Amino acid sequence: MKLSSQRVAAIAVAASLALAACGGDDDDADVTAPTVAPATDPASPATDPASPATDPASPATDPAAPATDPAVDTPEIDYAGLTGELVGGGASAQGAAIEAWKAGFGELAPNVTISYDTLGSGGGRSGFLDGSFDFAGSDAALSEDEIATSIDRCAGDQGAINLPHYISPIAVAYNLPELDGAILNLTPEAVAGIFAGEITNWNDAAIADANPGVELPDRAINPVHRADKSGTSKNFTAYLEIVAPDIWTWGDIEDWEVEGPAGGEGANGTSGVVAAIQAGEGSIGYADASQIEDLAAAAVGVGGEFVPYSAAAAAAVVDASPRLEGRHEFDFSYDLKRDLPGTYPIVLVSYHIVCLQYADQAKADAVRGFLTYVASPEGQEAAAANAGSAPISDEVRAQLLEAIGSITAG
Repeated sequence: MKLSSQRVAAIAVAASLALAACGGDDDDADVTAPTVAPATDPASPATDPASPATDPASPATDPAAPATDPAVDTPEIDYAGLTGELVGGGASAQGAAIEAWKAGFGELAPNVTISYDTLGSGGGRSGFLDGSFDFAGSDAALSEDEIATSIDRCAGDQGAINLPHYISPIAVAYNLPELDGAILNLTPEAVAGIFAGEITNWNDAAIADANPGVELPDRAINPVHRADKSGTSKNFTAYLEIVAPDIWTWGDIEDWEVEGPAGGEGANGTSGVVAAIQAGEGSIGYADASQIEDLAAAAVGVGGEFVPYSAAAAAAVVDASPRLEGRHEFDFSYDLKRDLPGTYPIVLVSYHIVCLQYADQAKADAVRGFLTYVASPEGQEAAAANAGSAPISDEVRAQLLEAIGSITAG
């Protein structure tokens, strides 16, 4: 599916206008609601490469939810009649959103207890496939091999599906006090060169040429990456593989320490990466944008312009991307298009992984009820307010609700 630049830009603008009309991975065990910084206008995502932004308020995710189409009906659920316990685990990029979803769902279904262990995307998928978790959160969808394994793990013969309920930009955050909050422009080649270990100083011409008028320090670059198996790493490196394949030659990797380039600093979890960047002047790293706190984040080059991160610009990538072929009709794994003009290309789509059939009827009902709430406008608004994520579009919501409605016991 290929869209014109005008069409993609229109998607981003429409999303931003809807946000305005409404008024608005971290992979660690401790989950707290992040502080969301003031938002930039997603209707004007590009920065002028000749005039880098100098506003000390870094571009942030807009926590507002888009207007919803009344034609997209959320199914009626007897929440009060749901009972039991749901055990989940996985991507901590969803951590703050999960807390919001648990609170909102708990008010509707007080007889269901939900726990979620933020041990990382890889751990979430492993725990789901070995039966430890009823559902998993993962910033990477199940692979073909994992889907095959899920047929034995789940009841019936349909296996598991991937449902995208959390969309967020991945920020390229840095610590350069000399810039006093100026927002740097980074080309795809510069981002790839930094994390490949080819660009080692902040005053390198590859950075300076995109930031005329900015006095870059003569300071060594310390690239910080995830040390644990991470879906955020997989999404970030998938972007690098697409936009700078001659520089980034490692492909899309989930375990940087095993599969990635040597050098740099490794840190566990998104909060570990953020803490490492904050602790070391000259450091740069990648993290869920809702978790970077007071760090500045780069505007990333795409389609001849530089785009700061925003919820709307990230959501536009998903709306413009096709689903993977050859999968179950209710599986929503996306082939993300990371080079579309008018979008923020480094986007994280975090999935809920669930069985289409569970052995126990009460379990199936609880999973279906919880995910119906998560996909509802209220659930998406709660996540946006608590985690700064981008609400899914009405078109995607309608499709997801159909898939969720098919979850049953078998």
